Order: sequence, then C-alpha cells, then structure tokens
Amino acid sequence: MADPSSYRPKPGQIPDSPGVYKFRDEHRRVIYVGKAKSLRQRLANYFQPLTSLHPRTATMVTTAASVEWTVVSTEVEALQLEYSWIKEYDPRFNVKYRDDKSYPYLAVTMNEEFPRVQVMRGHKKKGVRYFGPYAHAWAIRETVDLMLRVFPVRTCSAGVFRNAASAGRPCLLGYIGKCSAPCVGRVTPEEHRELAEEFSDFMAGRTGTYIRRLEKQMMLAAEDMEYERAGRLRDDIEALRRAMEKSAVVLADATDADLIALAEDELEAAVQIFHVRGGRVRGQRGWVTDKVEAVDTAGLVEHAIQQLYGEESGDTVPKEVLVPALPEDTEAVTAWLTGRRGSNVSLRIPQRGDKKDLMATVARNAQQALVLHKTKRASDLTTRSRALEEIAEALDLDSAPLRIECFDISHLQGEDVVASMVVFEDGLPRKSEYRRFQIKGFEGQDDVRSMHEVIGRRFRRYLAEKEKTGEWDPEGVVEDPEESGRPKRFAYPPQLVVVDGGQPQVAAARRALDELGIDDIAVCGLAKRLEEVWLPGDDDPVVLPRSSEGLYLLQRVRDTAHDFAIRYQRSKRTKRIRTSPLDDVPGLGDTRKRALIKHFGSVKRLRQATIEQICEVPGMGRKTAEAVAVALARAAPAAPAVNTATGEIMEDDGGGTA
Repeated sequence: MADPSSYRPKPGQIPDSPGVYKFRDEHRRVIYVGKAKSLRQRLANYFQPLTSLHPRTATMVTTAASVEWTVVSTEVEALQLEYSWIKEYDPRFNVKYRDDKSYPYLAVTMNEEFPRVQVMRGHKKKGVRYFGPYAHAWAIRETVDLMLRVFPVRTCSAGVFRNAASAGRPCLLGYIGKCSAPCVGRVTPEEHRELAEEFSDFMAGRTGTYIRRLEKQMMLAAEDMEYERAGRLRDDIEALRRAMEKSAVVLADATDADLIALAEDELEAAVQIFHVRGGRVRGQRGWVTDKVEAVDTAGLVEHAIQQLYGEESGDTVPKEVLVPALPEDTEAVTAWLTGRRGSNVSLRIPQRGDKKDLMATVARNAQQALVLHKTKRASDLTTRSRALEEIAEALDLDSAPLRIECFDISHLQGEDVVASMVVFEDGLPRKSEYRRFQIKGFEGQDDVRSMHEVIGRRFRRYLAEKEKTGEWDPEGVVEDPEESGRPKRFAYPPQLVVVDGGQPQVAAARRALDELGIDDIAVCGLAKRLEEVWLPGDDDPVVLPRSSEGLYLLQRVRDTAHDFAIRYQRSKRTKRIRTSPLDDVPGLGDTRKRALIKHFGSVKRLRQATIEQICEVPGMGRKTAEAVAVALARAAPAAPAVNTATGEIMEDDGGGTA
C-alpha cells in the first residue's frame, strides 16, 4: 500500500488548465483516468487526508504509485481524450459499462454492390446502416419477413448469391416475390439499391410517405379495374402496418431520441436505454456495473453517454438525448455529441408530458434490471469472497489471491506436448489472459521438466516487461511512459500460481521462480487423486474440507486449465494427422491436390505413378509433376504399417490426406 504523499506533485507543478490525468500503480499500469476543468483543483482533492476521502477513492490513491497529466485546450478535447484512454488502458478503478450480451441489430449492407438485409452483432462496420438494437433476433426476422413483400431486398449470403448467379436460377424467395432476384438480373444494381434505400428510410421512421403512396396506387388500380394488383397493394399496406404495430408510437411528432435511465445503490448501478426513432421504440439495451469509483448520478450519466456514442457518428447519434441528471460539464458533453452527429444535439432532463412518462418507464426497467442482477449475483459474490479468504487462510497468504494463474501440461504418449495458462481474477475467469505454450526445450514426456520450462518462460516475460517499463531497470533508466500502462500479455503478476499435480510439479514451479529471483508469488499444486493441496517443501499436503468453497474454486481453476490444454493438444494432433507429403510441394494448392487424389484414388497409387502419368492430370505441368514425385519419394514409408491388434498389413490408401 503506497502513501499518496510519496508521489504528490510539488506545489505549483500542476497547471491550472483543462486536462486529463492518469494514476499508475507500482507496475506502471494505468488504474484510473479522469478529466478536469482545472487539473490543479481536481488533483488537489486526491491528496487530502485519507480519512476525509471516499473509501473507494482512498483505495485508489493508496494503490497508485504515481500520477501524470496531459493539458488540453478545451473541455471537449478533455472528454474525448478521457474516453480514448479509458478504452485503451481499461483502468480497474474506472466505471465501465459492459453489455451482458451482444445485442442483435437489423443491418443493411449499403457498402456492397447489391445491399443485403441481415441480422448483425458485434462491432459496427463502415458503410452498413444499423437499426436497433433489438432484444431478440427473432423479432428482427419477423419484421423483415413482413417488409420483404413491399421492399424485396436481397437477404441471402454471398455464397448463395454466387451459386444462384452461376446457375441462372434464383432461390425460393425470388420465386415467391420476397426478393427482387438481382442475382439473375431481374433488377439492375441501381434499382436494387433504390429498394434498399426505401427499406432503410422506412426503418428509420419515414413510414407515412410509403403508406400514403401505396394507398394512392391501390385506389388508382381499383379505379382502373386492376383488382388483382389492388389486392396485392392492399396486402402490402397491411404487412407494413403490422410491422409498424410491433413498435407502438410512444412520442408524437416522429421524435428521434435516446432515453437513458439509471438505478443505483452504494455498490452497483444499472443503466437502461430506449432508442426511439420516428416516435417509436426501435431498440432497448442495458448494463449493470460495479461502482468502483466514487461517482454520483451525473457522473454515471456521463460515463453512459461516452460508452453509447464514443464510436458512433452521423444519424446514429439522435437529435435528443434525455437523461435523469445532467453531467457536470453539460456544455462540453453537448458539444461533443454535436460534433459526433454533425448537427445540433439536445441534452436535457424531460420535465413534462409523454417524454417524462416514458422516462419513468425506462427508470422502472432499470430498477427491475438491478434487482434481477442482485438476485442472481448476491450469493455468487459472497461465495467467491469466501472462497478466496479460505484459500488465503489455508495457504497462509498475507491477503486474498485476487489474481490466480494455473498451469497444466498435456500430451499424447509423449507427442505434441503443450501447456496451458488460465487466469482467474476475483474468482472469475479472465479468458482474454489465457495463454498456450509449446514445449521447446526437449523431446519426449516429462511433466516435471515441462512445468519448469513453462513457469520459467512465463515469468521471464514478466521480468522483461518490468524492465521495459523501468520498474526493474538495472541502469535506472525509465522508458517513455506512453509506451507502458496498457494491458500486456505477461505484465501482471499473480498472487498465486496453481499447478496441476503434486509435489514434483510444485517443486519444479518453485525452483523456476527461485532461479529468476521471484520470491513474492505463492505456489501450490492440486493433485487429482485425492484433491490434495501441496505446498513447496512440505512433506504433507494441505487437506481442505470437501465442502470448502476454496477447494471448489481451486478445482474449477485446475479443471479449466486442464480443458484448455487438452483442446490445444488435440488441435495440434489433428493438424499433424491431416498433413500430407503433398503439403511440401511448392506451388501446389488445395485444388490440384484434390485433383491428384481424385485422379489416382490414393496417395499410395500416386506414389507409384510415373511423371508422365502425373502430367496427365489437368493443370499439372512437368516441373510440378517432378516436384510431386520427389516429395512422395522422400516421404515413402520404410516398412509397411501393421495392425497390432490383428497382425494384418495395413493398406495406405491415403484418402483425404491431401
């Protein structure tokens, strides 16, 4: 625990101007990012007596070991830089809203020659128009199915589109009138793009124009006694109205707005967002986050706005953003939103009428989300805390091991020897930190030696990162701090290393750490036979009760590492088995490999063929045929394979190995 006075800047050193500041810990990781109108006034607040600080702020400043800042010219620049740094460094003490799932969007790929309507998740792509998000993908498909009667836009994948074009026949949707079949030239690219534009306009809320136009066409068709066409238009109008009914009108005047509501307590906050377009609710989303920093409702609103619109631009940023409380610097946030949209954005609290009523509905959704989250998590959070405390007590650790790394070795009869490293933080898996290793130091099966090699390699990387950031530099030279602070592959040390195995594996891991001069990381092993916990140098294991939450967590960590290692080992074995002597022939691609196997029937028969016979295969020149013959001759088996169960000589048909 650091004393904030040890790194407090000298009086007058901090500028009295807008800027963004970063707190770093002893490992040079950025743990908190903030912005201020006046850096001097804001940073002074962090260096008050610890008793006068909020408990979370006190935890942050005692975890930090240094502070630095960057001066900017305006508060809008400070807001943008703060968002960029939070996204880049992922500081542990900043509030971060994270989706509990990936919400589906209705997307129109306007960046293609023939735009396609489809369901999309994940990061947004340039040139694609998005509508939503929706709670369920099936809701999108129902809407699209209704609208394809009127706007028959392509919905097929690129492969289906190419197959239909080459065959000269459209798919089923083309025959039933729900696709204009651009694949076979029924419409030109320009006509199809116009259909996609109309589809997008309708989804964006400009519905009245199309309904009135279809009604007028229906009346004219009836007057001209084209009753069949009038009936089709009537059905099209009904389909569009059913699609519109799926999102009822909640705001008059075709309003485009996002409504953000919060529900919070001392520890957590839930945010809910309703996306209203054309007066209708087009999407809904929400998050729940831990309040890891001392922040009020206005601060939570500002964080939510940054999260929602930090990557958006143009019409995806609405004209109005309605919130329960205005951010501290409302003018800067409004200017930032206006810059992202390209036109004026109104950021305000609804005071009366339909917008206030709808905001109350969003707030009720947020409150229900928080209650549901707490119901699911309460026991889980308590259990994890108890498990970490039990592990610390059983292993005689100074504090609970908030970061645990577990290593496991996997092989098949001494071949394809690999290792895995899994990471658990606060009792939960951190999958982005998982790592895989190939054993390089020796051949054959030796789990103890393999464990020594893997632990050594992992922590040599850790020491290299420390030296790079200047924390452990024998010359005392610190590199550019901007090159550090980001989450790196092996930069974070664990409080506990768990190995899958007993005394020999634990001793090997401890020896690897001692050789590197690392003595502040605890090591233990979990043996599968009796689920005993082994410590370095102890003749007897630590036996945790079968009902112990600490033992359950160690088992989960060990089993996760075991599964991760087995998956990697199997993938390597599968890749090795699928290799073929033809893989070594330069310039021989998959198409010609398949042609050779199809022509000769097997690798064995191909090996017996002459160069002239190989040249008879379409696409094979003499030079390539000679290379094939040489590669197969080098890979020829020294003796026939024998089935050890039956004693029979196994035929090498080689099928499917090319």
